[in-house]
Amino acid sequence: MADRYELRLPALRIRQGTQFIYTFGVDGKRIHDFATVSRVHREDITLQGYQRPEVLSHIKAIRRYLESDGAMLPNAVVVAFDERVTFVTSESASTVDYVSAGELVIPVDESLPEDQKPAWLVDGQQRSAAIRDADLAEFAVAAVGFIAHGEAEQRSQFILVNNTKPLPKGLIHELLPDTTGHLPASYARKQLPAEVLTRLNFGNRSAGAPFAGRIATPTMADGYIKDNSVLKMIENSLYDGALYQYRDPDDGTGDVDQMVLHLNYFWTIVQLTFPEAWELSPVKSRLTHGAGIQAMGYVMDALTDGVPTAELAGMHLELTLRRLGEVCAWTSGSWEFGGDQPRRWNGIQNTPNDIKLLTSHLLRALR
Repeated sequence: MADRYELRLPALRIRQGTQFIYTFGVDGKRIHDFATVSRVHREDITLQGYQRPEVLSHIKAIRRYLESDGAMLPNAVVVAFDERVTFVTSESASTVDYVSAGELVIPVDESLPEDQKPAWLVDGQQRSAAIRDADLAEFAVAAVGFIAHGEAEQRSQFILVNNTKPLPKGLIHELLPDTTGHLPASYARKQLPAEVLTRLNFGNRSAGAPFAGRIATPTMADGYIKDNSVLKMIENSLYDGALYQYRDPDDGTGDVDQMVLHLNYFWTIVQLTFPEAWELSPVKSRLTHGAGIQAMGYVMDALTDGVPTAELAGMHLELTLRRLGEVCAWTSGSWEFGGDQPRRWNGIQNTPNDIKLLTSHLLRALR
């Protein structure tokens, strides 16, 4: 029968403004008794979790180090507790009013599945996995914890804790729409575009959503259009293009439903105009390549800036885009940009100069 008990750990509670953090020591072998790693995944279209997948080679390297003489891990792991975890202050007086000594009381129920444990690892996933697997009886580590109110707050802390580390951009983009709290300006700017991207990617492909399932993200491994290419296209349009009309410049919010409708309408016409090129990966098609996605995004902005979704059908965009067929070399042939040397179809690169060159070429053909 599985054990149920309370793990009581001596800790310091430190007040930071209106929030509290808790510093404590714990046997690294016991972290997984009460904490889980919530790896990012989706149930239907709802994002679950927030951690990056384990990197096995890194874990093995840490384990070899831990099993050597004189091993030391001075960096604290970061743990997000839920409200089942409590802090009991001791009677000893503190010399400063922002620090209190006491005990963290963590309920442990060995019968609970991983996703119902009372704590999540926000930082230290690979170190804790290495300690768990190491040939050691115990290995104490320093830890910092906080009691979070919901998974959105945990995601926010995860992004902030890892702000100076090389987190995969795709993971950040997928987390941003479901994250609350203060974010660095560079992330806050991408939060709305990331939400739009997610809606595009999890649309109904059978109903004609052109991007549905095609954008590569951590939870859409079969996608072939790079998420960063679509994100840049959306961001460009939001701040200086056709999607600006749906955005509130004062608070950065926007009518995501209208943005998605606008994008799906235009890109459905792109898909119907160039069906073969749309179904191929960027290696075989410059339409799904970063340069093609961004250049066609600028075409969308030039053609539909200030036109609401309800009026798009009356613009006959399918006839307009059909004129591009004669000047595009998405999958074969050469681009005739003028000058002495034509550019081979796959000679277009995802660089600012080439994106500008391709955009100008497309817009000239439409004038």
